[in-house]
Amino acid sequence: MLRPLVAFVLLLGIGSVAEARELVATRHMIAAANPYASRAGLEMLRKGGSAVDAAIAAQMVLTLVEPESSGIGGGAFLLVYDAKRNKVTSFDGRETAPASARPGMFLDASGNPRPHMEAIPGGLSVGVPGNVAVLELAHKKYGKLKWAALFQPAIALAGRGFPVSRKLAAEVREEPQMANMPDIRNYLYHKDGTPVRQGEILKNPEFAQTMRIIARGGARAFYSGPIAQAIVNKVQHAPVNPGGMALVDLARYRAVERPPVCGTYRSHKLCSMGPPSSGGVAVLQILSMLERFSSSQLKPNSLSEVHLVTQAERLAFADRAQYLGDPDAIHVPVAGLLDRTYLSQRAALIDPKRDMGPAQPGTPPATKSPYAPQRTPQLPGTSHLSVVDGSGDVVSMTTTIEYTFGSEMMAKGFFLNNQLTDFSFEPMRDGKPVANAPAPGKRPMSAMSPTIVFGPDGKFKIAAGSPGGPMIITYVAEALVGMLDGNLSPQQAAAQPHFANPNGPTILESGTSIDALAPQLTAMGHNVVERGLGSGLHIIERVPGGYIGGADPRRDGIALGD
Repeated sequence: MLRPLVAFVLLLGIGSVAEARELVATRHMIAAANPYASRAGLEMLRKGGSAVDAAIAAQMVLTLVEPESSGIGGGAFLLVYDAKRNKVTSFDGRETAPASARPGMFLDASGNPRPHMEAIPGGLSVGVPGNVAVLELAHKKYGKLKWAALFQPAIALAGRGFPVSRKLAAEVREEPQMANMPDIRNYLYHKDGTPVRQGEILKNPEFAQTMRIIARGGARAFYSGPIAQAIVNKVQHAPVNPGGMALVDLARYRAVERPPVCGTYRSHKLCSMGPPSSGGVAVLQILSMLERFSSSQLKPNSLSEVHLVTQAERLAFADRAQYLGDPDAIHVPVAGLLDRTYLSQRAALIDPKRDMGPAQPGTPPATKSPYAPQRTPQLPGTSHLSVVDGSGDVVSMTTTIEYTFGSEMMAKGFFLNNQLTDFSFEPMRDGKPVANAPAPGKRPMSAMSPTIVFGPDGKFKIAAGSPGGPMIITYVAEALVGMLDGNLSPQQAAAQPHFANPNGPTILESGTSIDALAPQLTAMGHNVVERGLGSGLHIIERVPGGYIGGADPRRDGIALGD
């Protein structure tokens, strides 16, 4: 067996990348948020599997080893590049609201939005999971290995146990209130009340059995029968915030293949996820608005880069709040939002020397929005993986259960999402409906931004994406600017210090070298705050001779290839 070439480099610290020789994988590569997931994907690639096969195997393992971030109890967006056909497509596995959902489902008795964190635990926040359905849909079109084979790494690992990762242990330790939920307490706490620690072996035989059932029966075995019944029972009889999901909601779920949203940045073509994700549109808007500035003004971690990028982010986030939502439920003016003339007009609002303050949404061509902007916050979570297979096919997949441990409830060995809290808690504002208000069967707006970049030669160049709630948009945009304008490697782009402006304060990642820019940004009118920014970028780049990868040091991931 060939030894994997590891394209993950050790870091001296976030923002100060150690000098290291990046190894080139000549055949195939995967970058994911946990070594066990990367190894499962690599195993499929070595067996001749496709990028989709590798992504499925990795996702099943992530459900087990990174349960706080993603899993089969949640949803995912996949961007797939078919090298033979030179075609990009996207697969929408976003969760849907059950038939019991109502526009005011997150309002209190007085008609006011409930506190966000209060609404997360329990059944009311759980959307119908889309992960298994979307992976099966992608596999039917792009899979090479048998469906059942893709579950074997997760089955074996769940049975023999896995060491609790640094991140999993930290999430349990840093969210002690979650121990009030029975499933968290029973699975992740000892009898003496202490949480699991890094390195402890954790087994999940119930999840292994769930994997066997889905391996044999496909998605149908998830959306009907004992697994579906367990999900419904948990939602309806939740210890807090019971919900109304029924078996018919799971039976009716459908994943959707959609065209991607695509645009250009300098000499490159970029494709990403369209609605119900806002991520692809926002990333393309940000990059298009930055195109009027030279690459020298976008030097990584420079004052001018932070200022200019945050201004473009303000404008994109203003449009996002106004216009984005489920395209099957509302009209989303994607073409207008990505119109080059419109974005040139928006870019003209950027003052190179002064922060613009809160941006207002624009008016894209031929668009008169009847909606009011959303202002409900969305929280960080999620995971991302990137894969390139031996045929040159590519997957960029962002996957989530929304917030940490989702709804804090488990069914059949996996955590259920809290995705419905991604809807606007306010269905109306100032007499106007909000585009992202809850409704039966509707998919909540997302920020997930799986992206594939093509070089001037038209060939695949970069697969990238990140977790992080709304900040996903900023992480992905800044990584691409760093690579395309600043010539950063995937590892350098994943490790660089973060900054963000989701149309509010300018956020600098605390404890990094970017902090030094705070006084200068303040002098330019920025309201600067410093805090942690929990990305999880996983990037693959095509280089002469093969591929190199990068894994975000803020997570436990690794890039592996042959």
